[in-house]
Amino acid sequence: MNQWCSFAFLTHDLRPRTASVHPQTESVPMKLNITAELDYGMEQETDILMQIECAALPDQRILSETLDTGRTGAASRIAAEDGVGTRVWLTCHGGLRVRYTTEIEIDRAAPDLRTLSAEPVHRLPHEAVRYLMASRYCQSDEFQSFVNADFGHVAGGAAVHEMAEWIRTRFAYVSGSSGPTTTAIGTFVERRGICRDFAHVLIALARAKAIPARMVSCYGPDVTPPDFHAVVQVWLDGGWHLVDPTGMSRPDRVAIIGVGRDAADIAFLTSYGWVNLQHQAVYVRET
Repeated sequence: MNQWCSFAFLTHDLRPRTASVHPQTESVPMKLNITAELDYGMEQETDILMQIECAALPDQRILSETLDTGRTGAASRIAAEDGVGTRVWLTCHGGLRVRYTTEIEIDRAAPDLRTLSAEPVHRLPHEAVRYLMASRYCQSDEFQSFVNADFGHVAGGAAVHEMAEWIRTRFAYVSGSSGPTTTAIGTFVERRGICRDFAHVLIALARAKAIPARMVSCYGPDVTPPDFHAVVQVWLDGGWHLVDPTGMSRPDRVAIIGVGRDAADIAFLTSYGWVNLQHQAVYVRET
């Protein structure tokens, strides 16, 4: 059973009404103290694949961290998608209680997306090409007519900016309005969802515009109430750039956990067996 933002839905429409997904241009280093707590019960031995640790990246430095999984059995660590972050395999008996703490320094530039250009698809590097393709939750091939009609007048980062603003201003952030099988098409029709749903729609629109886009799991101090969060990276001007279609977080103020094609690749916990959530909490504080 895949679990991604499934147990800790936000309870209100928390999108800042006057906020914009237009990123800041300056790079100001900041530090975050992060704590994540998970407590699950299970009736039988269950294999768990977990990804909740911040990734070590050039623009974010892990100053300290601990991962306490309790006495749940053997654990092994493997690389996550695209080598961004790591995953942990756990074989659990009776339950899983996890506490993760870290202090991280973020020094990430956040250029104005509207100044960035898209590369011709035949010049894209191998790490970006796979993110042009439709995926389980992001059926980009179904959005091409819409994108051509509504965003055909803009290109590159300007198009991504307009798409993200369109989602932020027209979709309602509603707790419980989606589930683990909700796709970008379902969210597009309903015009409501949570962070993963907003991200899925933006990814589908960007890919339909021939701009590589991938999903990002992260922690952010501006996500209220604090929770695991999902945003988007788009490939522009030879690199990945963050954008949050919910408007809740800024690219230079989030700690990246992992990346992937869609929610299936970045779930904070995937269980191969039945599990029952007993407690989940995320605390993020700027220092």
